[in-house]
This record gives sequence, structure tokens and C-alpha cells, in this order.
Amino acid sequence: MSTTNHIARVRIVRDTYCDSLRLLVATSVMSEREDVSWAGAVMATPSGLENLAAEGFGEEVIGTAGSNDLVLAVRTSGEAAAQTALDSGTEAVYAQAPAESEGDAVAPPRTLRQAVEQMPDATVAIVSVPGEYAALEAHHALSEGLHVLLFSDNVSIEEEAELKKRGNELGLLVMGPGAGTSVISGTGLGFANSVRRGPVGVVAAAGTGAQEVSALLDRWGVGVSHVIGVGGRDLSEQIGGRMAKAAVRMLDKDPATKAILLVSKPPSQTVAREVLGQCTSTPTVATFLGLGDMETPSGVRLARTLEDGALAAARLVGVTPTATSKGVRRQVEDAIAALGEERRTVRGYYSGGTLCYEAQLIIGELLGDVYSNEPLLHDHTLPAPPGTHVLLDLGAEEYTVGRPHPMIDPTTRLEIMRREARDPEVAVVLLDVVLGYGSHEDPAGQLASVMEEISADGGPRVVAYVLGADTDPQGYARQRAALEQVGCLVTETAARAAYAAAAIASRRPELAEVH
Repeated sequence: MSTTNHIARVRIVRDTYCDSLRLLVATSVMSEREDVSWAGAVMATPSGLENLAAEGFGEEVIGTAGSNDLVLAVRTSGEAAAQTALDSGTEAVYAQAPAESEGDAVAPPRTLRQAVEQMPDATVAIVSVPGEYAALEAHHALSEGLHVLLFSDNVSIEEEAELKKRGNELGLLVMGPGAGTSVISGTGLGFANSVRRGPVGVVAAAGTGAQEVSALLDRWGVGVSHVIGVGGRDLSEQIGGRMAKAAVRMLDKDPATKAILLVSKPPSQTVAREVLGQCTSTPTVATFLGLGDMETPSGVRLARTLEDGALAAARLVGVTPTATSKGVRRQVEDAIAALGEERRTVRGYYSGGTLCYEAQLIIGELLGDVYSNEPLLHDHTLPAPPGTHVLLDLGAEEYTVGRPHPMIDPTTRLEIMRREARDPEVAVVLLDVVLGYGSHEDPAGQLASVMEEISADGGPRVVAYVLGADTDPQGYARQRAALEQVGCLVTETAARAAYAAAAIASRRPELAEVH
């Protein structure tokens, strides 16, 4: 919506802390209103104020808000619309607070110490606070003898190294920072899917990578013992794989874990070998996306894609899944026949960073250079050269400043696709739909009408992948059907979606069967 004649209004709620998930919910609720062109709910930390200033909400508007204050900000068509939007954001913030039971209600704890006193049997603390406070809160949790899922971003690598060194000394896991996904003894933490228990243990330095392999293992009837997300930097030289090593050792000793699957974007080769060396008795598969060949310990095999890794792990526990591209080649041929000759490029709009990276690798290998994750220019156009394949991770920080993550709210992704996807050079629009706890309640329903609009009148074909388990709250079968009903080509795995997109753009239908 145009911002012409729109007004900017803020509401400051003093001494009110909200974690990142509540901020995202409040932002989403305000943004959904038709008369709101921009909305954001942030804590008035230095980084939060900087983000608001970039949207035109400077000190003259914000005033004296401090780090412990909540700021709700909107740009709307008028005063009444602004107040209504701010009211809805305020209600969303407080709706997330724990409801008191009748009778002797227990006040929500205000400190970690109080939480431990109320839940003395707890073993894991989830830390989701602004990055400048996250390390301190994680240290407090370790001092209480708790494993930590550090959901927060913007934790320095020095703080991460210190936390993980201390965790090693205490025999506790520090999952993160930026750990979006873990499943511990059947309980999902962060963005997780409803997956069955089973014999494969997953250690992942990649959030949607962990979701992809655990969802595939669930759909193939295998299941997972635990999914331990260690944070995207864990296998770097600076961190040295401290938590990946600890997680592998734990799974190696776990009688319920019969195979281990490691997942990561390109790690340090030295660190990767050290991590694999911790697998002393349990057969192991490693998917190190983009790393290429490397020497591995005996009994460890490498897999090239997330699907390959999940298949190999399933076979290690005696299950031979049927991952198929049946019928895809025919759909690819039909898509090619419907395209004008000038349409030769792929545009990918991803909510999952690991899925986007895997697709970049596949399409880059098959079609050549891929332009990836530079933010849009100020005039809202992509700065990629003509004829370039573009795959964007829209969950990256440059796209989520003041906006909910696209897994939670697809609004930003829809805006970008409407603006960019009908470029006359585009042959294929490629995207993921990620289900599970924490994700939008009906992501395919939100996307379907836009997908139909994009493909109309000889527009680009849409290739989609639905990452989910059969028992996810959104309903895996329903989500697939919603996309198929509007003509999307929906594949069985994320890798196969990338192969299908490459096949359509290059007019080589055989590529759809390469995998």
C-alpha cells in the first residue's frame, strides 16, 4: 500500500518486556489490517531503536523510551486507524501472557530463579530475549543446572564460545544461539514438527535442515529419538563444534538411538572431522551442504542433500523408504509447454534458510550462477542482472527487520512475489511451505491465491515443497492439496523441488529425474 498521506504513530508501554515471539505476533496482528502500511513491535534497545529510525520513527517520535520499554509503531491512513491498530497490537501482547487459573493463581515468574522454584523438575531453559541480554540469561540457566535452547539472535561469537565452553565443563547442552529447532524426547522446541519417536538421532547446525530430515523420517515411518539444534556457527573454527561434539557423544551413548544424522551448511573441514570422530559405536551419516568430498572416519558416510541424508539414515535402521518423483516429469513437460520462449530463469522465495541454500547449490550446479540474498533496493526491485537465477532466504535478518518471520506471517513474502515474480524472464517461481509448531496456521491457504495469480495468462510456473509431518497442526495433506488445486507442482522433498525448477527453466525435463 502506498504511504502517501499516511501518518506515523507509536505507543510506548513502560517496563514491559516481550520476547521475540510475542513481538512477532503483535507485529503480525497490526500488519494484517488493510489500513496499515507498516507496523512493528520492538523493545526499545539500541538495535530496536535503530530499526525504528530506519522506518522513519526517530527520536522525535519515540522520545525517551529505554531498553525495558515496549514500542508499538504503525503507519496508517488516519488517526482512528492508527489507534485501532495500536490497540490490536497491545491486545496481542497481553493475550500471550499465561492465563491465571481460578482459585490460588500462581503469579508468572519474573526471573529464572523464580521459574526454577516453580518448576523444580525442569531440565531445559528456552532463552528468547534481545541479543544483548541473551548470553547473561543463558549463563543464569547454566548456573541452575539447565540445558539451554538459546533462541535469540545477535549473540556475539565470543559470547557463544564462552557459553559453550562453560556448558562443556558443566555437562550441559547450549543449543544455539539462533537455535530455531530441537526435539528432545518427543517435545518440540522452537520451530518444530510433530514427528514420531524413532531410532534416528539428529544433530543439526541448520534449523530447517533439522526440520526437513526429521519430517522426512516421520513420513517414511522411521521417526527420531532426539533432534539437537546446535546453532549455525557451531561447526566453525571459532566455536570448534563444542556442542555438536557433546550432542553426538550423548546420542552415541543413548540406547534408543540406533543411527546418527548430522546436518550442517558448510562447516570447517577440520571441525567436521573432529565431530565425526565422536561417533565411536553408532553408525552415522553426515549431510554437510556445499562442503564436497572429505575424508571421514570408518563407519561414517557423507550425503549430498538433505533427502540423501535422511534416506541413508533410514536404511541404517532397516527401513528402505520410497522417495519418488513419480509423475513429476510429466508435470514438468506440461509446464514447459505452457511457457513462452523468453522465460528462462528461476526465482526462489524461501522461508527456510537451509532449504534455500540447498536449492542454490542444486540450481547453481545445473544452471550456473545463482544470485542470492542481497536485499531489495529502495525502489523495491531486485538488483540482480537480467537473466540471472535469484533465490532469496526471506527469513534472513535483512528481510525481517520490523517484520515477522515468513514462517509466522507470509505477508512480506507475498508482497515481494507480487512485485517481482511476474518478470517476463521468469520461468519458475520456487518456494517452500514450512509447517509445524510456531508456523502460520494456514500458510498454503495464504499463498495459494497469489500462486494462481502469478501463473495466470502464461506467467511463470510454480514449484513448491511442503515441509511437514502428517500430524502437524496445519495438516500436511491439506496444505499440499491447497497448492495443487491452484496448479502448483508439489514435490516429495525440498531437493526434488529444486531439480524440477531447473528442469523447467532449462527445458530439460530429464533433470527432474536426476535425483
